[in-house]
Amino acid sequence: MTTYSLAMSEMPHILVVDDHREVRELVARLLAKEGFRVSLAAEGKAMRRVLADSRIDLILLDLMMPGEDGLSLCRSVRAESAIPIIMLTAKGEEIDRVIGLEMGADDYLAKPFGSRELIARIKAVLRRTRMAAPLPEEAVGHKRYRFDRWVLDTDARELVREDGVAIPLSTGEYDLLLVLVRRPQRMLNRDQLLDLARGRAAVALDRSIDTQVSRLRKKIEIDPASPTIIKTVWGGGYVLTSSVTEE
Repeated sequence: MTTYSLAMSEMPHILVVDDHREVRELVARLLAKEGFRVSLAAEGKAMRRVLADSRIDLILLDLMMPGEDGLSLCRSVRAESAIPIIMLTAKGEEIDRVIGLEMGADDYLAKPFGSRELIARIKAVLRRTRMAAPLPEEAVGHKRYRFDRWVLDTDARELVREDGVAIPLSTGEYDLLLVLVRRPQRMLNRDQLLDLARGRAAVALDRSIDTQVSRLRKKIEIDPASPTIIKTVWGGGYVLTSSVTEE
């Protein structure tokens, strides 16, 4: 997975899924120049990894790909989220457009396309979907995540120790811990954590993640100076080392 971006901000994050490297990189350069953050994937497996570890605002999805094609991937994404999708294809027949839209795509753009048209379509779809889009990590349902000596209750939005004592969490601490318990034993960098926890609605400084992690460690670690639950991956990010069970 490759990510192109300018300065950290609240720029929309676009995922380009296309099996042709030249097309991916050409579109990435165009979008980055227009102020978007961009991640790239060559096929479905890579696409799912990006979606699991990043907050994506829109997917540009090629229709014709080897293996799992764009229609199947579109159906898969739509079954799990409302992330807007623009289908890209070399085909121009109406039947392909109709099938793509029926699978849940929000728009359809035939190759070759002009840069201005692509940007206009992306902005139009983002405008239409922005008001209805859920907040990051929202709508997880009522779940209890059990890890180490703790249980995170998403309904009560509280952290409970094994002896039944509830530990108060700030909004930032809760959002960050929810991201981590939903992705245990996976390294997440600061950029990903900012996206997933706050959608960059918070102060867009990566050091803010370090502050939240430090505060969390003081609440959940036996020895915050030598953490065993949330570990630092030097030069990378953070990882929740504990196994997690959902209830």
